[in-house]
Amino acid sequence: MFVLIASVIAGAAAAQSVDRQFQTWLTNDLWPEAQRRGISPATFKAAFAGVTPNLKLPDLILPGESKPRGSAQHQAEFRAPAAYFQHIGGVVSGGRARAGRLDGVLGAIERRYGVSRGILLAIWGRESGFGSARIPYDAFEVLGTKAFLATRKEMFRQEVLAALEMVEKRGVGPRAMRSSWAGAMGQPQFMPTSYLKYAVDGDGDGRADIWNSEADTLASIANYLVQHGWVKGRDWGFEVTVPDSVSCALEGPDRGRRIADWQALGIRRIGGKAFPAHELRGEGFLMMPAGRYGPAFIVTPNFYRLKDYNESDLYALFVGHAGDRIMYGNAEFAGAWQRVSGFDRADVAALQRGLERLGHDVGGADGLAGFKTRRSIGAWQEKNGGRATCFPEIDTMNNLR
Repeated sequence: MFVLIASVIAGAAAAQSVDRQFQTWLTNDLWPEAQRRGISPATFKAAFAGVTPNLKLPDLILPGESKPRGSAQHQAEFRAPAAYFQHIGGVVSGGRARAGRLDGVLGAIERRYGVSRGILLAIWGRESGFGSARIPYDAFEVLGTKAFLATRKEMFRQEVLAALEMVEKRGVGPRAMRSSWAGAMGQPQFMPTSYLKYAVDGDGDGRADIWNSEADTLASIANYLVQHGWVKGRDWGFEVTVPDSVSCALEGPDRGRRIADWQALGIRRIGGKAFPAHELRGEGFLMMPAGRYGPAFIVTPNFYRLKDYNESDLYALFVGHAGDRIMYGNAEFAGAWQRVSGFDRADVAALQRGLERLGHDVGGADGLAGFKTRRSIGAWQEKNGGRATCFPEIDTMNNLR
């Protein structure tokens, strides 16, 4: 009992010490830079009133420690891509339910930005459950803590300074700024730097309120995509069949060719549908998120604009597919997601390091099977006389360790 009490007292003392260091950092370090950026003392004081470091946030390196807590996530189970799409039905049904009610708003945004309503609704649904998701944190608590203690201090320093600009120059109330544990705010889940660049007024009231206004949320999402290069008039992509004669190692945004050329290699759109005539002339890219163990796609440059929103192949695919189903009632993917499991991210990272030793560019040994890893696996399999599957497997891992 005595040991438990002593431990609690020690923990409380450590937290008080971190808080004192945090307050000193605010005064002596962050405030001078904020002042140079035109932030007033009143704004700075209001933003950090009552704010103390939240030591339960992930990726923090506390004083006296050498590595972030929670780093064991690298050992997490490797999940096959199919798991990512388990809850797509809720986004589809929610998007359809709102499409009619918001027809006028969506139509105006489509005309102004050229982004389809299906895509906008899918992103909105994925990011915040159409505004129903709980956004529990005070943004200044999160951003301040991470700027002071996180592994990526400089990135969060710029974000907390941008958040102060939102208060000073855009009239956002500091306590109204609710965020995720990572500092992403409001219904479109914008970081503060993104808010300053891309948030717009969609309902004509003179403010960009991404916490409470549906029109502002949707217009801001559209503006984000357009500012990143969304191509008006092009789709995001198409599910296809890829014959064995076409290597899965041809995947990637740096290996594009005209969709007509992919078609000439024998790639066909599923269900016997033709590619739209105007798309045949445009550039397309092979995308096989599970290699030969799942659906395959020819995607357009707009797919990579969706990745600008969230740097994940599966996120962009989720949004594109959900958008199609909201708009057109499309069924599930024609290709089946096959089960590939039995290992964790550390195993994938070991495989990646093995490929790197052989000269392959896997995009970093992070335990995530991105396109560079997938096509490197396929190239290694082909070189060694095997069937290219372009996805992590136990036998491949054992051979590359």
